[in-house]
Amino acid sequence: MTSHQGENRVLEMSSTVPKSSNIFWHDCPVGKTDRQNLLKQKGCVVWITGLSGSGKSTLACTLGRELHTRGKLAYVLDGDNLRHGLNKDLGFAAEDRAENIRRVGEVAKLFADAGLVCIASFISPYRRDRESCRALLSDGSFIEVFLNMSLELCEARDPKGLYKLARAGKIKGFTGIDDPYEAPLNCEIEIKEVDGVCPSPSDMAAQVITYLEDKGFLHE
Repeated sequence: MTSHQGENRVLEMSSTVPKSSNIFWHDCPVGKTDRQNLLKQKGCVVWITGLSGSGKSTLACTLGRELHTRGKLAYVLDGDNLRHGLNKDLGFAAEDRAENIRRVGEVAKLFADAGLVCIASFISPYRRDRESCRALLSDGSFIEVFLNMSLELCEARDPKGLYKLARAGKIKGFTGIDDPYEAPLNCEIEIKEVDGVCPSPSDMAAQVITYLEDKGFLHE
């Protein structure tokens, strides 16, 4: 596939325009506000992005547990987990990465509309794809959390052994090694390493919780 063909496929797969013209949106009497009032919280998407090994899944699960202990309904969408089902037909070429994130963005939007705090944990290396997901939630309920951990730290941690495989040439197109990661320009939350060490999961979750509380997502 040429680069031009690949770009066209990305645009086609990422299009928000339905292929069929004879479909109609059906509104139901119970809306987002009704669901939020029932749950006593506001639906939103917490989108956690960063390099492999930066602590995304750990933060997502810790945040989910903390919200649960507070009586708040949340659901974690994890990159690897979704590739076992919804996205199992996708690889890691640029066009597949774009479609992967497009699907996740649409699912996350549904969870937010249901009134949940949707925690999406994905490398999501391309800025354009993340911004497309942000555009799906135009009411300020998309919260981008950038785990700004250095490549050196992530590679030293290497919890899945993927960096070692990438360095050995056994994995191609690995983010941070031979495929780029485009850091967010205007994320809501940025979490940095401290003296070369990743903050504790509880500290990172507390930072996100504080933001959600301050912005009114955890109460009516």
